[in-house]
Amino acid sequence: MDVITSAIQRYARSHVADVTTSVFQLPDEELKGKIIGREGRNIRTLERLTGAEFIIDETPDAVVISSFDPLRREVARLALEKLVKDGRIQPAKIEEKVEEARQELNKRIEEIGNDAVLEVGIIGLPKEIITLLGRLYFRSSFGQNVLIHSIEMAHISGMIAAELGVNVEIAKKAALLHDLGKVIDHEVEGSHVEIGIKLLRKYGVDEKVIDAMKSHHEEYPFSSPESYIVAAADILSAARPGARRGTMENYIKRLQDLERIAMTFEGVKNAYAVSAGREVRVFVVPEKIDDFAALQMAKNIASKIETDLNYPGEIKVNVIREMRAVEVAR
Repeated sequence: MDVITSAIQRYARSHVADVTTSVFQLPDEELKGKIIGREGRNIRTLERLTGAEFIIDETPDAVVISSFDPLRREVARLALEKLVKDGRIQPAKIEEKVEEARQELNKRIEEIGNDAVLEVGIIGLPKEIITLLGRLYFRSSFGQNVLIHSIEMAHISGMIAAELGVNVEIAKKAALLHDLGKVIDHEVEGSHVEIGIKLLRKYGVDEKVIDAMKSHHEEYPFSSPESYIVAAADILSAARPGARRGTMENYIKRLQDLERIAMTFEGVKNAYAVSAGREVRVFVVPEKIDDFAALQMAKNIASKIETDLNYPGEIKVNVIREMRAVEVAR
């Protein structure tokens, strides 16, 4: 499944358009006509030069820019922004603004890479590697921004390495660079780990750093204490609640399963999973469940949760029996 998912994410096709679109808000609805141009020449020029698709008339006062490649999509968005600000939308001007957008994006990528290195406190990386780091900002894995994930990993790895008394610099560098291969598209063969190793060797990164990063998916045997730290930091960063889309879906499913288990017991009126799934509150029908039965139900629900669910920590089962006597005075 990991191999299939990785291949799909690296191969740019249009069937994932739901999560690969940007919406550009227009100040005036009449601009749509200018963007399309006479017989569609402007929009065709934009699409040819940027490699992105411009969808017009589906959303009021907006143009939807669609492309699997986030860098192409950002170039298209910047170019359109410049054209709207300039006001003169025609093929020659489009070509000029697209080139300006590419240069601006390249400069921004370098700045993002430098900011990442400064934030983590790493020095001595080649300029080419820093630029590739900046490009990682426009990549995501399971909904998690790859550069932010790598920065988070570098901080975690540095702290663990310091506690264990191993080389902090190697651990941080390896963690920051562990997913560098994801920046290269499908035209280069190999897993992102293999591509990352080739890139790091090409630009002369220390072999100890490469040894520490190449084991994070266990494709290679762990060869140093730092390699174990990088793998642990990868798991910790990915498993943080809400970090990844898949993790969030599993979290929501666990809450639903808690409520479903409680609702299978006779006499239960409502059940609510609260406190991030650490507690389930069960409201029973007082006419059907007495106080002693409520105590027994709490034990039975807890036992069924232990049997049926996998979960971290403890889950408190709180059975609530409320009796209300209501009369109306007329």
